[in-house]
Amino acid sequence: MTDLVTVTIDERAVQVPKGTGMVETAAAAGIEIPVFCYEPRLGAPVGACRMCLVEVEGMPKLQAGCTLSALDGMIVRTARSSEKAAEGQNSTLEFILVNHPLDCPVCDKGGECPLQDLTFRYGPGNTRMTFPKRTFEKPIPISPLIALDRERCILCYRCTRFSEAVAEDGQLVAINRGAQSVIATFEDEPYKAHFSGNVTELCPVGALTSTQYRFEARPWEIQNVPSVCGLCAVGCNISATTREGKVKRILSRNHPQIDEGWLCDKGRFAYAHLNAADRITAPLRKAGRRRFEAISWDDAIDEAERLLREGGSSTVTALSGGESVEEAYGLAKLLRQGLGAHGAVLPEPVPDSLDIWRAPLSAIRDAKTVVVLSDVPVVERAPIVDLWIKAARRAGATVSYDVPNGPVDVLVTDNEANADRVTAESVYYLPLTPNGRGVTDAWSAAGDGEPDDAKPRVLIVSGDEAATDLSVRAMVAEAELVIGIGMFEESFRGIADLVLPGTSYLERDGTTINLEGRLQRQRRAVLAPVPDTLAWISKLAERFGVDISPHASIVFDEISGQCFGGISFGEIGEQADLPPRPERPAERRAPTIDDSAQGPGGLRLVAYRPLFSGAAVERTNELAFQSPDAEVQISVGDAKTRGIRNGATVTVSSNGTSLELRARIARDLAAGTVRIARDHAGDLHPTVEVTAR
Repeated sequence: MTDLVTVTIDERAVQVPKGTGMVETAAAAGIEIPVFCYEPRLGAPVGACRMCLVEVEGMPKLQAGCTLSALDGMIVRTARSSEKAAEGQNSTLEFILVNHPLDCPVCDKGGECPLQDLTFRYGPGNTRMTFPKRTFEKPIPISPLIALDRERCILCYRCTRFSEAVAEDGQLVAINRGAQSVIATFEDEPYKAHFSGNVTELCPVGALTSTQYRFEARPWEIQNVPSVCGLCAVGCNISATTREGKVKRILSRNHPQIDEGWLCDKGRFAYAHLNAADRITAPLRKAGRRRFEAISWDDAIDEAERLLREGGSSTVTALSGGESVEEAYGLAKLLRQGLGAHGAVLPEPVPDSLDIWRAPLSAIRDAKTVVVLSDVPVVERAPIVDLWIKAARRAGATVSYDVPNGPVDVLVTDNEANADRVTAESVYYLPLTPNGRGVTDAWSAAGDGEPDDAKPRVLIVSGDEAATDLSVRAMVAEAELVIGIGMFEESFRGIADLVLPGTSYLERDGTTINLEGRLQRQRRAVLAPVPDTLAWISKLAERFGVDISPHASIVFDEISGQCFGGISFGEIGEQADLPPRPERPAERRAPTIDDSAQGPGGLRLVAYRPLFSGAAVERTNELAFQSPDAEVQISVGDAKTRGIRNGATVTVSSNGTSLELRARIARDLAAGTVRIARDHAGDLHPTVEVTAR
């Protein structure tokens, strides 16, 4: 049972659990203690800015409120009731503003700036300083994504603490001392990290800003639309900032069980793909080997009907896993009920059998033992999961990358079979696609009959990711005709006979299911330059006597009874709850594990798809520098056996093919396995050898 203590703040008594931070204790009493540097997600408070000064009875000097914990009988006075505390806060703000530039009208933080707000409430009404303010070169591009205006910095150290204690990339540091202290990257290298963009949100002033959003909008001109990121299976909660019908930035929208308010750089910056030069804005018909001609929508629907009737029941669909539940259901209902076409290549979903270990992602942080069994780096497939694992390690958890001898709290894996090799309280499976389960459920709910492996006469390729998949490309070679559904012409050039424009997750209403099994709502932030996908599916379905609504809410209500317990579209809130665990079955079939890829004396090669790849990233110029280096990751033991040092150039060879790559010793890699980003793996075979030069 939690011990409660009574604290009196500005003559208001409040009871809170013992040890509660004073900022939260005051908030429980309805009183604000203003802060700049304090941010609970960054770990222990550091008391750097001194904005939170309070008077504590029995202590001779003002105290930094953020560093205090609630003790029984404490009597605290804030600036509301203490002249001493008010003078301290006034002086703190005056000191911060001594060299702070008066460029609020052009600063991107203007209008949503904590420094502006707190100066208005607690600061001096005018300045006593008449000397010139200090200036620096500006802006300093600490990466293609982030600009630094050093004269605005108030040295709250939020950014460096995030870099050091949350992302653990160690790339942002404070250099020099005293009044000469400034924020910089290590040896002035670009800030290249999966989560670098979070510092632009953490910064309480306009010192760190997004180069994409810089000078693009003012707070009174924008709208923020709550939605869910659709670029990986984590399903981070986001707000899409729009102005004049265009997305201008993506902000985090803290869901404490999923993302804790952090975003990876792909989710934060890749919205630029909406305005790509090769965006398909009208239906396209093949007009040559690698050429298309634009056609009208009426002609496109006629052509699609003709091709589908030609394909009939031999039509096969390849889905990408990026579709919403409603889009996938609408397409499946058209094909399965209208044509009797059951052939499908479905995305890899989270296996339903793992639901018995369902728990929120935040449970990883509280675990004592975590086992990661994943060929692909966790950060490349489900980046926020990697942050939760790091948080668990910082809290004292044991994190290992081998099959344990006994039970553990958490298993993170990319192979369902590992759930039968490890006894764990919580299992998290890392799927390849953002909405694999939702798409698979939608396909199953749309009609009877299971997907088959029939040779396609007509192949439908849904999504740009599916269009570039090697297995789908092999099916394209066998098909007589190909219909593409996607956003970018380049994805379908040379393979499709007809391309129907698709939309982004930022341009549609619908639902998606993340790796936890959590059903979440995606909201349309901006109108697409093309009709909604459900709208033309509905129109095409009429030709085959199939009734499909063009509205996502109605389509969802149709499928909900079969898949989601009958919940209505409107009941899915801005922060969705996690469904309860199903009952554990008496027995489970143990999937087999294929270890045949690793030959005797060799190392098993994993050519993985990096996070910073795919159609959206390729069309965001600022993200190009985030692409992985040409390196081979090797385990500690394998590196030691072969005499390989971290950073050394090594030769990776297989069957007469060899590459020279830089070696990186990876502690999250099991012995006997090496990893190379797919774009750098060349023609290497599944079994390789790595030798020092």
